[in-house]
Amino acid sequence: MEKSYNDASFPPHGPWDRRLTEAACPTLSPIKVLHENPWFTVRQRGSFYTAEYHMPQVIVLPVVEDSDFVMVRVKRPVLNDTTLELPAGGCEIGETAEESAARELAEEAGIAITDLSRLTPMPPLSTSPNRMPLLVYVFRIDLNRDEFERRKPHDHEIESVKLVPFDEAIRLMATGGIYVAGIVAIVSTYLLSRKQLI
Repeated sequence: MEKSYNDASFPPHGPWDRRLTEAACPTLSPIKVLHENPWFTVRQRGSFYTAEYHMPQVIVLPVVEDSDFVMVRVKRPVLNDTTLELPAGGCEIGETAEESAARELAEEAGIAITDLSRLTPMPPLSTSPNRMPLLVYVFRIDLNRDEFERRKPHDHEIESVKLVPFDEAIRLMATGGIYVAGIVAIVSTYLLSRKQLI
């Protein structure tokens, strides 16, 4: 008998995957808390060590007029770099994933949207399948150039906000200029889906 595998589900192809909000490994035991802070908990689950955010995580892919991505230079002291990424972060208490995505877009890129129906779900991601038992919500939003030009200031964790043409994003991914794995996956998924290769 062939083993069954779990595809990640998301609207409109199905419901949001339960692994976005529920740890995927509740039966791994014993469970011990090794570290906890306001943002995440490090647990030992059986022979595995997991880093588990307290709230769901979101990433937003802002696409401007089907030609450019809005990307942010994020200060990452652990990598000793300011990496090129997408607006992202954790949900706040009582906030839906869509509300969180809109808030992160406003905070990190300075682009405020009020119509949450503009956020299009993309396939959720596992950012570290051997360490993180929760998937990450991913949304695309289509913007016009005026919305980008009228952006407001961004928060202190962001060094700058950039408009990156599609061909430049491909070049940067191929040469190491964009190297955060989740961002590479999201941008590549979008570009491949535009070419209808799936």
